[in-house]
Amino acid sequence: MMEWLTEWLTARKLPIGKSAKNFIDFLTEHAATLFDGIAAVLQTVIDRLLWCLQTLPPLLLVLLAAGTAYLVHRKISLTAFVIGGLLLIINQGYWQQTISTLALVLASATLCMAVGVPLGIAAAHRPWLYTVMRPVLDLMQTIPTFVYLIPALVLFGLGEVPGLVATVIFAIAAPIRLTHLGVSSTPNTLLEAGHAFGCSARQLLLKVELPFALPQIMAGFTQAIMLSLSMVVIAAMVGAPGLGVPILRAINSVNVAKGFEAGLAIVIIAIILDRVFRPRAESRPSLKKTSLNVALRGFWKQYFSATQVSKNRRSATK
Repeated sequence: MMEWLTEWLTARKLPIGKSAKNFIDFLTEHAATLFDGIAAVLQTVIDRLLWCLQTLPPLLLVLLAAGTAYLVHRKISLTAFVIGGLLLIINQGYWQQTISTLALVLASATLCMAVGVPLGIAAAHRPWLYTVMRPVLDLMQTIPTFVYLIPALVLFGLGEVPGLVATVIFAIAAPIRLTHLGVSSTPNTLLEAGHAFGCSARQLLLKVELPFALPQIMAGFTQAIMLSLSMVVIAAMVGAPGLGVPILRAINSVNVAKGFEAGLAIVIIAIILDRVFRPRAESRPSLKKTSLNVALRGFWKQYFSATQVSKNRRSATK
């Protein structure tokens, strides 16, 4: 009985895969111009980033990265690690691949924030929207990356663009979730104070909710960078240049030395980007308190300004 039921279910297979294929074929046939335009725009963005990074001499770029790390965190140890790590990458001969990977990661993280932050804000203000988005975000984060790499390859062709699209799909869920968390966790006392002082919805967003949610938004940016770096090798499978290419070659030729060197370069870049864009450790516990103080300071400033205007009017009337 159970075997017959299993055979009956197997014989009546739902056409899920066939429907997905038909949908991709429909897009390829009727929206080829649209996807070609998107590919051209994304390729231009990557080329411009790559040109900016490749124009500077390697040692000058190392000094700029070290100076940025010191200005942001004021730590000699982090600055020394940035200099030592980047010089080690140059010494191992992976500088050009590192620059290509860095351009792809920065383009992916920027695109994730440009799309993810507005979606997170909209989801925080509309609970029904986040209810709809949640299963989609879960699917994007759990489905194997090769599954949506195939349609990206069909729609955009070989090169950096399908790798960028697949990376964005994989990494964009983190900025959306963390932006939603930060905005939706704004204390009601702040929101009520904003309404009491006559803030419009736009002012409430820009002066109260976003400053309070800034630590979570920056955490989403860091997560997007880390997730983008994890897609380096997979992006190389569809023709994207970078550190994933030597790793793939090392896998094909069982070259342990080359694989370890390229993997170490990815680890160094990941640590540098994570440490530079991460908020200061000593100020992390008070980030929300700082945002709260900034918002309250703005409210009290408006209050005292209004009080002073009222006093001036009274004195003028007398």
